[in-house]
Amino acid sequence: MACTTEFIDRICETLAPLGEVRHRKMMGDYLIYLNDKCVITACDNCAFIKKLECIAPLMADAETGSPYEGAKEAYLLDFSRRQHALQVIATLWEALPMPKKKKS
Repeated sequence: MACTTEFIDRICETLAPLGEVRHRKMMGDYLIYLNDKCVITACDNCAFIKKLECIAPLMADAETGSPYEGAKEAYLLDFSRRQHALQVIATLWEALPMPKKKKS
């Protein structure tokens, strides 16, 4: 089952205070970007984020799962806890590298 547009819109609206948010549809699911860094893989109305040491303390009680077969295990981020979600994404964003520029 793919993500609903309502789910994607809610995530984007929640992340808006952190900067420029955009999403990209990929095979029925979505990648969500914050200030040009991919921070969320959204599949089946679940928000998956990369498991990194810097957010481990914030995500200690979080469920984990895989967004699709063959993907690495990721944290499931609960957006019903808005302030917590913003703190997690802000911390994650700081740790992620900027994407490399494509050669033209």
